[in-house]
Amino acid sequence: MSSPDHGAAGPGEGAEDRPRSEPPEQLALIRESVRRAEVPRAKPRTWRGAALAGRLPVARVLVDKGVLHLDRYFDYAVPEELDAQARPGVRVRVRFGAGRGQVRGGRREGGGLVDGFLVERVAASDYPGPLAALAQVVSPEPVLGPELLALARAVADRYAGSLADVLQLAVPPRSARAEKRPSPEPLPPPPAPAPGPWENYARGPAFLRALADGAAPRAVWTALPGPGWAEGIARAVAAALASGRGALVVVPDGRVVERVDTALTALLGSGRHAVLTADAGPEKRYGQWLAVRRGALRAVVGTRAAMFAPVRDLGLVVLWDDGDGNHSERHAPRPHAREVLQLRAAHEGCGFLLGGLGCTVEAAQLVETGWARPLVADRDRVRAAAPLVRTVGDAELARDGAARAARLPSLAWQVAREGLARGPVLVQVPRRGYVPRLACARCRAPARCRHCAGPLAAREDGGLGCSWCGREEPRWHCPECGGSRLRAQVVGARRTAEELGRAFPAVPVRTSGREQVLDTVPDAPALVVSTPGAEPVAEGGYAAALLLDGWAMLSRPDLRAGEEALRRWLGASALVRDQGSGGTVVIVAEPTLRPVQALVRWDPVGHALRELADRAELGFPPVSRMASVAGPPEAVAEFLALVELPADVVVLGPVPMPAPGVPGGPPSDRPWERALLRVPPGSGGALAAALKSAQAARTARGTGGGGRVEVRVDPPDIG
Repeated sequence: MSSPDHGAAGPGEGAEDRPRSEPPEQLALIRESVRRAEVPRAKPRTWRGAALAGRLPVARVLVDKGVLHLDRYFDYAVPEELDAQARPGVRVRVRFGAGRGQVRGGRREGGGLVDGFLVERVAASDYPGPLAALAQVVSPEPVLGPELLALARAVADRYAGSLADVLQLAVPPRSARAEKRPSPEPLPPPPAPAPGPWENYARGPAFLRALADGAAPRAVWTALPGPGWAEGIARAVAAALASGRGALVVVPDGRVVERVDTALTALLGSGRHAVLTADAGPEKRYGQWLAVRRGALRAVVGTRAAMFAPVRDLGLVVLWDDGDGNHSERHAPRPHAREVLQLRAAHEGCGFLLGGLGCTVEAAQLVETGWARPLVADRDRVRAAAPLVRTVGDAELARDGAARAARLPSLAWQVAREGLARGPVLVQVPRRGYVPRLACARCRAPARCRHCAGPLAAREDGGLGCSWCGREEPRWHCPECGGSRLRAQVVGARRTAEELGRAFPAVPVRTSGREQVLDTVPDAPALVVSTPGAEPVAEGGYAAALLLDGWAMLSRPDLRAGEEALRRWLGASALVRDQGSGGTVVIVAEPTLRPVQALVRWDPVGHALRELADRAELGFPPVSRMASVAGPPEAVAEFLALVELPADVVVLGPVPMPAPGVPGGPPSDRPWERALLRVPPGSGGALAAALKSAQAARTARGTGGGGRVEVRVDPPDIG
């Protein structure tokens, strides 16, 4: 049932919802009109007495207002002159708000024009009062189809957000020039591809055949090191296209888009797929998006915004490297591409391929629950494709005075010198921001709470406290080595480059990081110092790689510290030549730690399964569902008192946290707190609904003196 719509008095409000400040005589007239009506049907009207549409004169519109208490449809009258253009899915403009000069709730509002989407046309409205008319059909192009609308609603419900916010992420801004240009004619389906690199995986050829036959297989793919993964994605897309269906590929960044784009063009030729990235510019990107919406292009590759691409008859969704933080949307309601593509696979009945060099805990859970099947190579192929990984504990630096000046143990020094004789050497150092709160000074193990395993942080009074449950820890000892001293230190890429330049004065040193990211480097002797994720590709592969300061990445105060460190190490090591070609990787980290051993064995799946077992024992995501509530202390307390949480929820905190430095946020010196809400499997939907309802009620009546509260479902960083 749609929400009642608005006339001059307000947007979509019935008599019982009208503010108390309205004149009593107006309320009396409204009650009288409702009482006299035999059937409570809408009375559509148009401006200046224009004729109404003869058939289906009521349009249900989703207005572009992202506030939660307005997350519903509003009914408008359809003038006859707009009858032909006012089709479901088009952009419209409507008058929204109280009539100009009308006083509501103690403040004066003017009914301005706002954008929206026409969702459907109906014969009558449930609202008994008069309906305002559509002001304008912005464009006759239907951009919001039923599949995209259903997906957006599912995403909004899962993340306790508004449908309008999700559609802002899903539908790009309009470009009139792009709409006027016709899209190309669709090409016939290509032939089914040969297995190619999929022959390296036991179930790979069968997965490809199932796609080509029109089935919807679901798999978690742990790719072999090397450049073959891009061709594997291209062949999976080609198999889906061969069945007459579409395919969608979502990757972390523009550099990966270029690799997949090149592989698709080499396999299928040009004109068969669209590339959706922000770098293309608004007009070009919208033109490509329209070509997909119109069915002219059946394959898409792009970054996270492409997860909503309206591919017709979708047969396959692919997500590469789901552990990359770029897959988590920054704007409300902050969905993750993995969850969105899982929803698409379930709702649209298409194939699903989650691939990467590593394996996240969420990916391992998909296999454990039977939702997807694993695609892995046998151990002989893995050993042949991977470089040789050697370990050295960074404690050796304290015993090696000559090497300490360059922060290189003797083994790393030797491997770098031998590698430079054969080609470039990659040096990976933690990026800025990988600063642990506290770690053991002896073995570098992260300092965690004995009660909830949360990270310990230093308090202003000099004591220790948990960042999750808030408990104090007056007598901490390391459970690994028994040490009682703590440390927090990391060295950046620029300083590392300077140190290596002094250590190898005759070798050029190049850097790749936030200021300047290199795409490729030539196959010539050079030291390439890079932060994680910014490693350039070397022509022919790196001769060697040094992974420095491993303790800094492992000691991040986060549940994903080990998983993220292993993912970064695998990404850098995969750029190194295989063992047969002399490729060697040296990692400076405690050799006995689980992520380090997983790198040595090149066993990301085994690491993910053990992490999943630990999460299950602790009751943390993805085994459970979690949400965060952050804001000023009084606002968080007010929200937690207002929300009707499920009976099985566990509240952790609140604990202090830094105030966000975003425009419109509180002053940086104002204290903030965060509470974590945890529920077991099966209660995630109830938790999201409760949080959304409380946030909507709080927004409708104003946030009050407590300030705003940020609610996030499935936060990627819980400390």
